[in-house]
Amino acid sequence: MMIRNAEEHVNSTTSTIEDCQNKISVELFLHLSLIPAVLIVGVLSFLQRRAQRLPIDHRLPFLDGRFGIVVPLDTIGNLSNRWTYGFAFGAVANSVLLLFSERYVPFTVPSWARAILYLVGALEVGLVYFPFFACLSTPFRMAGAVLGILYSLSWIIITLWDTITCPGGKPLGKHQKIISQWPSILSLIFLLGRFIYMLVKDVRIRLQLELEDHDEKAEQHQALHVKRLLRRAAEPSEPLSWFQRQVYEWDPYFKFPNRIIGTLIISLIGLYMMTLADYIVSDDVFNQIEHWKDTLKHLVTSCNETEALGYMIPQLEEFIYVARKSWLSTTIFASLNSVAYTFHILACYRKHLKRLWKGQKGFLPEKFHNPKSAISVASIARYSGWQIAFTLWGYLIVHFVHFMFALLLVYVLVLPIQHGRVQSMLLNLGIILLTIGLVIGLLILQVVLVQVFFLQDKMSPTDKQKPLALNNRKAFHCFNYFFFFYNVVMGISTCIMRLLNSILVGTWLVSRIDRTIMQRGYETMDAGYRTWIGMIFADHYHNNPVMVCFCRLLVSKILERHNASTYSSFDNSPSGDPVNNRARRRWTLLYTLLKNPHLILLRKQHLSSSSSVQPDTAVRTWVMASQTQSRQSVAPPEIIITPEEDC
Repeated sequence: MMIRNAEEHVNSTTSTIEDCQNKISVELFLHLSLIPAVLIVGVLSFLQRRAQRLPIDHRLPFLDGRFGIVVPLDTIGNLSNRWTYGFAFGAVANSVLLLFSERYVPFTVPSWARAILYLVGALEVGLVYFPFFACLSTPFRMAGAVLGILYSLSWIIITLWDTITCPGGKPLGKHQKIISQWPSILSLIFLLGRFIYMLVKDVRIRLQLELEDHDEKAEQHQALHVKRLLRRAAEPSEPLSWFQRQVYEWDPYFKFPNRIIGTLIISLIGLYMMTLADYIVSDDVFNQIEHWKDTLKHLVTSCNETEALGYMIPQLEEFIYVARKSWLSTTIFASLNSVAYTFHILACYRKHLKRLWKGQKGFLPEKFHNPKSAISVASIARYSGWQIAFTLWGYLIVHFVHFMFALLLVYVLVLPIQHGRVQSMLLNLGIILLTIGLVIGLLILQVVLVQVFFLQDKMSPTDKQKPLALNNRKAFHCFNYFFFFYNVVMGISTCIMRLLNSILVGTWLVSRIDRTIMQRGYETMDAGYRTWIGMIFADHYHNNPVMVCFCRLLVSKILERHNASTYSSFDNSPSGDPVNNRARRRWTLLYTLLKNPHLILLRKQHLSSSSSVQPDTAVRTWVMASQTQSRQSVAPPEIIITPEEDC
């Protein structure tokens, strides 16, 4: 009866899921959103003017340079609104994960064309979510805010409708939509609030209730970094806390670009979804295995099979129980390990960039010191997608490694204690540890013998170690001969341990794209590591604080010289000919007074004089005196004064 009720419940759930798939879902709305997305991009492109005129502008002059390229976001140099773009990436996360499933495939293609199909799907997702980024980055705030509000509001309504009317699905069960869609809904609500804020701010600026900011604070940290480099003595700093020493030390002079923050958010959301799916799917798999075990047990009981098969049933039950508990416990550790890797990559990104800013390349293999420019720029586009894929697949691989270690620990330590075989367990464990200890002890013994008997004494008492010079050569040759045969046997076990260590470390660090899992000399075979190196070099060349600040100072000086007025050349600098500088100042004052005669009466010599003198007479007198002074090179008359004397 219970089995029948369970089957009816499963069938009803399956039918409900199938009915839900026939309604308007997020997946269907994703395809339908192409039309409004193209319209929004077209409107923003129409507002954007091209910097250079094209031949089509001469044929169609009414375009007036419109329909320029709409940039969704600057992934290299822009450091403003980083967390806003991060929430935009959070809204994209579910659709990015949807690309991994077969459910997204809109039409069937041959097997050899699957890569092209995935490319089409990726382009569709990118175009659908293009308006979110374009409305945030467009210089036309009013249009971007209005279009962003309408587009994000439509996505919120459809997502909430799909979550409420059809909460179930596979593999997360009847609450799949609620569990999987809440990060996307939260990100969409944040974007809606951001667009409303942009609209209100633009209205206040147009009404002159608020001044327009130019986002100068976004690059202020680079100037502060350069100022810190130019200081003569380091400022006394406070002692670091435990969190700063062991986990992460905050640096106010460094900011992560939008690309890194977006990758972090999508990776965390993907790990959240992957962990939930892993837990629920594994629980269903173990339930199915237990069902098969019960069927096998019933078959053995009904057919009166041999005692050997009857003995296997308890062993199988024990293994299923141990495997279920081990997989569940390692799910938590694998998730925490992947999250720690995700944040650790941020720390490595900052550390590697700072080393490159200092000119230190020793932490990189020599063949990567000067990567090709095309590879570095292409790595900017590849990194985010590869990092997300490496994180998700790395979670599954690390989870399996943790699971194998958990099974080994249970069968070696836990089960013998539960079954009362502590003595045999300790005996076997002691034999293993003694064997390993003897091997390691003999290795240490060889080093100690060489240190004591076969090396010459220290040349100075302050030396840390003896020099690399042999002593007792004949005894050393005998020592080398007899240990040759033992090292052959030891080399076999060492070779096996080397292979196992390489496999374990490689699988453990498969999601760490910031370091290679290949041996030295074969780093170029690691495509992920090549992408990492190319990306940090591209960011190093484009965002080096010293170079950026120098370029800004250079551009600002050029603009100042270009916008300087004509009077800027008539300065009081001590350099140059004083007679020529004085003559320039006087001719400038003459020209000013000829164009503005009423200023003559405001000069301080005339404030105390009689008001009966007419302005035109004063000007003519001043001109005649200037001409006489220029011909005779004598002291100027009292009426001629320098600009410093005018108040």
